Amino acid sequence: MTVFITPCCARPDPAFRWLAGLLLGCWLAVAGSALANDKSTVKQAAIQATPQGYVLNADFDIVLNPTLEDALSKGINLHFLLELELTRPRDWWFDEDIAEPVRRMRIYYHLLLRRFVVENGYITRTAATLDEALTLLGRVDGWQVLDRGMLKTGQRYDARLRLRLDTAQLPKPLSIGAVSGDKWELATPWYGWSFDAPAAPAPSPPLP
Repeated sequence: MTVFITPCCARPDPAFRWLAGLLLGCWLAVAGSALANDKSTVKQAAIQATPQGYVLNADFDIVLNPTLEDALSKGINLHFLLELELTRPRDWWFDEDIAEPVRRMRIYYHLLLRRFVVENGYITRTAATLDEALTLLGRVDGWQVLDRGMLKTGQRYDARLRLRLDTAQLPKPLSIGAVSGDKWELATPWYGWSFDAPAAPAPSPPLP
């Protein structure tokens, strides 16, 4: 009787499999962290009542890809749109649209001053480093989005907020290329929250 012996691969050592799994897990964690850090996000946002109306305070974590950083270093202006949507939920019908204010923002590098210039609404500031400039760009304080009386005190409202690069404001050859390429794109995911409209404080009495 002839006995046939089929060769087979040796089973990997358990310690080797454990080490391989550990290395794979570390690689996935690092890759996932790098991908997460490459995304701009809204960190926090809130609506506050003032004697004049309602203002938005928000903080963004803005991350530029190498293409946008290189464009800034060459003096190209980057324009951004801060978009807010306010609605009032209704059980019996579609949500009521309250307002959709938009704020225009800009950042550029001044080649003569060798400083970054940040225009956030009506406020213009300069910064020595890109990190400082992006921090200024990502901080929104006291942006009036509604006039006094446009919200009902205690009423529930929904809000959505995002920041995106306005590719239409890029130099013409770049804006054409931005349509199909992602290197010239930057937009935070929509950040949504609900709030009860706070009571607006009374206006200060006029000076005698």
